[in-house]
Amino acid sequence: MGELKQQRHLITAQERLRDQVANALRAALIAGELRPGSVYSAPGLAADFGVSATPVREAMLDLAREGLVEPVRNKGFRITEVSERDLDQYTEIRALIEVPVVGKVTRTATREELEALRPVAEEIVATARKHDLIGYLEADRRFHLTLLGLAGNERLVETVGELRKRSRLYGLNRLDERNELLPSAEEHVELLDLMLTGDAEAAEACMARHLGHVRSLWAQARDEPVEARQPAARKLGAR
Repeated sequence: MGELKQQRHLITAQERLRDQVANALRAALIAGELRPGSVYSAPGLAADFGVSATPVREAMLDLAREGLVEPVRNKGFRITEVSERDLDQYTEIRALIEVPVVGKVTRTATREELEALRPVAEEIVATARKHDLIGYLEADRRFHLTLLGLAGNERLVETVGELRKRSRLYGLNRLDERNELLPSAEEHVELLDLMLTGDAEAAEACMARHLGHVRSLWAQARDEPVEARQPAARKLGAR
């Protein structure tokens, strides 16, 4: 039993390291330190992190399942590139789904169900103010998918979740430094307040405006000059 317990502890430690590496990689992607289209090897990244290549490979496979990277045989992993056309199409599809669903949820959800989203909406604003980009994107994901879930269509939630993975933001650190993410963050609270008034039309208009705002952030992040993106120190466990 002692040996089995020790093995379980080892597995837990390995999983924790894998998660820490994955979070550090996500942070590097968001900061623009890992460039879309570039190929990175697990041993090379492992040297940066000061760990073995195994947890880096495992973390990269997690990111591949999220659509953030793609394996390149005998070389490593390529950071997924997203074109302007892709982003336009993702935004259009999200608007076709999320705008009317917000109207439906406004008319059908209970006050208690909507109020349950307030802590998440406030967390989005708080993380934007704290410049916690990983926390910001995670809270934003939970808010949107939980809100859509109130419509009762699991496949719809899965579809939007996949679209969000395909259109992850790169190079957000420069926008964050100028507090340009805060207005978008505050729109979540505005949307929730409108839904609580029962004004479905105003809520739909707010969601449409919010998605347009998000698309403009994508454009700004992509237009940042490469030299403005200074490599950030990588720290395992940092959020």
